[in-house]
Amino acid sequence: MNSLPESGSDGQSSGDPSQKTTPMPRYGRVIWILAGEASGDVIGARLMQALHAQDPSLVFAGVGGGRMEALGLHSLFPMSDLAVMGLVEVVPRLRQLSQRLLEAVQDIELRKPDLVVTIDSPGFALRLLQKIERSGIKRVHYVAPQVWAWREKRVKEFPGLWDRLLCLLPFEPEWFAQRGLEGRFVGHPVLQSGVRNGDGQRFRLRHNIPAHAPVVILMPGSRRSEAPRLLPVFRKMLDILRVQYPDICPVIPVAPVIAPTIRQLIRKWPIQPHIVTDIHDKHDAFAAAQCALTKSGTSTLELAMGNVPMAVTYRVNPVTATIARRLIKVPHVAMVNLLAGREVVPELLQENCTPKKLAETVSKLLSDPQMVEKQRMAFADVLDMLSPPVGTPADAAAAEIMDLLNEPVSRSSRS
Repeated sequence: MNSLPESGSDGQSSGDPSQKTTPMPRYGRVIWILAGEASGDVIGARLMQALHAQDPSLVFAGVGGGRMEALGLHSLFPMSDLAVMGLVEVVPRLRQLSQRLLEAVQDIELRKPDLVVTIDSPGFALRLLQKIERSGIKRVHYVAPQVWAWREKRVKEFPGLWDRLLCLLPFEPEWFAQRGLEGRFVGHPVLQSGVRNGDGQRFRLRHNIPAHAPVVILMPGSRRSEAPRLLPVFRKMLDILRVQYPDICPVIPVAPVIAPTIRQLIRKWPIQPHIVTDIHDKHDAFAAAQCALTKSGTSTLELAMGNVPMAVTYRVNPVTATIARRLIKVPHVAMVNLLAGREVVPELLQENCTPKKLAETVSKLLSDPQMVEKQRMAFADVLDMLSPPVGTPADAAAAEIMDLLNEPVSRSSRS
């Protein structure tokens, strides 16, 4: 798969927006694509493949992680620079984020792509779309901002930011339509994750895990601000669980970019978790697992695809939590629960994210077949809601993008 070389004489990003460079020669229509975190990198990679299948001459540039880079994208700067979450947590990174925004805008201005796609990461992506609003470049935002959950007033800022909004959840188009914005449902990328291809026995053999040892998946998050808050709680939880389950085997699946950070954080744990970075090994781990403890987000749908019983937990800065509680408008934070319209999986958030409460919940998941079966029955119903009308989610998203790309510029509507 082709991509444009980076701006700069040596083919690398100069990192200095004041340093003018000459746009590189163009061999096909250019799509500039941005992913700001691990889940966006996965979505972006599948989208690049689907777009390339529809038009092999397409050229890609922008920002992405390892999976997008493996398909030929030379990331303008490390995607990890954008992976931050929390109202308070973002403050120390504001200067760097502003610099990266400036670099992204400059790169788009120099390359003059035919279309820009931003994936999720609304804090950065929507600012970028706003900065290039007057450029005349067609813009797509993939993964609708979850303003239906909190900060609904932000909807007033959206008109003019994109030409097409691609939604992952079936209720989103109607929600946005009621507020004067068009959204198009393309299905959820989790359906293409390949989770169901996992082999639990293969995972146990590869990692020398006895057949009787309970495997517990721990997912502390892919952002720099998440794991340092959750992992210390997970460690104390394991100390409690080890009394009842002396052979308990924790597994932490993480993106390769954050694996060194995770290894550093767990280096002194008495029970050393297996760190899994390979996607196929991750799916094997899901197949081997008795249950999981995960932060909120897409990971709940991924675990549901793997039929892994779970509990959801999260902990942020107390100030962030106080502000968020005033703004959140939905009854649940776990996507599985939101789609089901009820609490399918336990949610242990903030002050309930304690070693004792987590241990009690995980112990119940390991010992209560009825609880496990109820979750698994609900997973099937939730996942049925996420399929696009035709094809795969990536194909549906690519079709929307190609449709817009092929429209004459004069017909490009501003939502």
